[in-house]
Amino acid sequence: GLSRESIIAPWRQDAIKSLLVLLVLVMVLALFGWVVLRQVRERIVIERALHQAHQTLKTLALTDSLTGLGNRRRLDAVFEAELRRARRQAYPVCVVMLDLDHFKAYNDRYGHGAGDQCLQRVGELLRQAAQRPADLAVRYGGEEFTLLLPDTDVRGAKAFVESLQQALRKEMMVHAGSPLGIVSFSAGIAVAEPARSEQSAQQLLEAADAALYEAKRQGRDRYAVADPEVRHGDAGSPA
Repeated sequence: GLSRESIIAPWRQDAIKSLLVLLVLVMVLALFGWVVLRQVRERIVIERALHQAHQTLKTLALTDSLTGLGNRRRLDAVFEAELRRARRQAYPVCVVMLDLDHFKAYNDRYGHGAGDQCLQRVGELLRQAAQRPADLAVRYGGEEFTLLLPDTDVRGAKAFVESLQQALRKEMMVHAGSPLGIVSFSAGIAVAEPARSEQSAQQLLEAADAALYEAKRQGRDRYAVADPEVRHGDAGSPA
């Protein structure tokens, strides 16, 4: 007869071999899983970094490098959407275009470095004035700035511009090339009520620009209003 050990020994050897093979497979699978998990985590980190870089580039593309305000591209990106929102919620939209008075003479007299510092300070004043989340201040080009003020009527726009003019006057930035002797700006105001009339962003900008030139024609350091409810060319200047 066969002993019990002679019967169990081959089975034990096969069991040990199978166990070793199973352990090796588990280790291989664990290593593979660790490698895959590491690659997934690295890919997530890379995708987050790329997304952040994309957002940074997008922000830079919509920001004026000198003043830190938005640029014309940013205004174009949000203007029509703001008009549609105003049409749905039935509130007015105001655009203010302002231009520093006699700025070429300022650059010629004090140099472009001083001119850049002047633009930066004006940009800071605009940023401080546009406090509401939906307000947008942009450098439209050169010494010209534009403000998009949702839910702002004519009275509110006038008060806003007058407050901004007072703030700039308090800066007392010397400008010998200006009749006032200090840096000032002229402004054009246009207000639309999209719920009542179809008016595009371009039309509103053109109305504000026309009002700006009217303010300049009347002597600068003032504002002019052009909107559906106020006669075109209506001008005013803070006391």
